[in-house]
Amino acid sequence: MTAAKRAYAALARTVIERPPRLGPVRLVAVDGRAGSGKTTFAGRLATALRAEGVAVAELHTDDFLDGWAKLMAWQPRLREWVFEPFREGRAGAFRRYDWAAERLVDTWTPLEVPHTLVVEGVGSASAAVRPDLTLGVFVRAPRELRLARGLERDGEQLRPQWERWMLDEDAHFAADPTADAVDVRADGAPSVEHDPEIEYIMAANG
Repeated sequence: MTAAKRAYAALARTVIERPPRLGPVRLVAVDGRAGSGKTTFAGRLATALRAEGVAVAELHTDDFLDGWAKLMAWQPRLREWVFEPFREGRAGAFRRYDWAAERLVDTWTPLEVPHTLVVEGVGSASAAVRPDLTLGVFVRAPRELRLARGLERDGEQLRPQWERWMLDEDAHFAADPTADAVDVRADGAPSVEHDPEIEYIMAANG
């Protein structure tokens, strides 16, 4: 490997070797702006953790939002439904936000206490969460690419929502410079040749 390349397997072992800080659970946050590649990074790290034989749960902050209205609406829900039970060694449960119906579903999804919980989403490594983190990651990508990815996924008709959301992200990260406080800063649009299934690229300044 070159100096810019890192293996997900090595990062998984780092998580395992570090102590839990959310009760018995090792909490990993994969933060960054929408469209940066957070979901992909989180999924590949979770895969590497499972390959090491540990029980992993994955959550996405988008599933705890109130649509496009409020960037951090997920935080009190995730804390009450998952973080605090896990802190006490108890199973959690949550209601997922249905983006089509624009409301929380009625059904509660149970969540047993895992070895590692990987949470992906904007603000997942914010100041309020960092004391509980075993590992924090921030994924970066150019603004134009992030918007293009979002519109490809959601459709051009949601451009106004995406543009407003991106402004809200700018305000959030100006107030909470998360990228300066995490353990890993990853490139979500790397030009360095690598095997993306097992390797990630460090951001230029990280």
